[in-house]
Amino acid sequence: MCDDITEADLDRAGLPVRRREFGALVGAGAIASMLPASACAAEGVQGRDVEIATADGTCDAYFTAPGEGKHPGVLMWPDIRGLRPAFRQMADRLAGEGYAVLCVNPFYRWAKSPVVYAGHDFDDPGVRDTLFGYLKRLDRATVTTDAKAHLAFLDAQKEVDTAKGVGTAGYCMGGPMVIYTAALNPERVKAAASFHGASVGTDKPDSPHLLIPETKAGYLFAIADNDDQQNPEEKTRLKAVLDPRPEWHEVEVYKGALHGWCPPDGRAYNEAAAEKAWGRMLVLFKAAL
Repeated sequence: MCDDITEADLDRAGLPVRRREFGALVGAGAIASMLPASACAAEGVQGRDVEIATADGTCDAYFTAPGEGKHPGVLMWPDIRGLRPAFRQMADRLAGEGYAVLCVNPFYRWAKSPVVYAGHDFDDPGVRDTLFGYLKRLDRATVTTDAKAHLAFLDAQKEVDTAKGVGTAGYCMGGPMVIYTAALNPERVKAAASFHGASVGTDKPDSPHLLIPETKAGYLFAIADNDDQQNPEEKTRLKAVLDPRPEWHEVEVYKGALHGWCPPDGRAYNEAAAEKAWGRMLVLFKAAL
């Protein structure tokens, strides 16, 4: 996951720090000008900032959908740097594929987005300590509280087709969150995609992957190469619970892709691997939603 080992891997790979230049951009147009063209492929979508009442407060989020019709809903959980311009663009892109997408600020209890603001890097010790402090307080119970409110919000939107299943996608710390979301409402959540998910399949009795048999979702687990090197048994644990199920599933280690390779504003961004993972998510969503 996004820890000191991962940062050392990025240093060894010679990948430059890009977070400050992206953090300084606050407008969708500005961030779009720096993203790869493939990451900005969204036409005819309408996005808006929203607030969602949860049992623990008010969550700030971004909702986006095609301008016309009703579409399957998707709940997007961002990585540890939270809701920011790059994830708004990713949500817009997914909306352009025919989905109604809600991307949330998972740290709303302690800070409004963007949590990492202009002039600050994830590499800064103070920033990292703050974010990991927030993350330690996001256990299954808090995520479930939030997912309940987020799913209810999606189902209340006129752009969402409630006759179809809901999908969820999570990045880094969002990996366990997609499993918790699917376990919360198995009849509603039909697809869950995890990209370089953190600790989704551990050897502990409360490992998120052990909840998968209780769900009815199809799953995609796209695993970073260096994460697999640190924990090579994770993919085996995931396959052990997924293979007996009839639902669509895929577990793959993305060779050469380092943790965090999907968000286009990240230091580890790998366009070819990110596009492959994006395409596999669309296959899952088409099969399950």
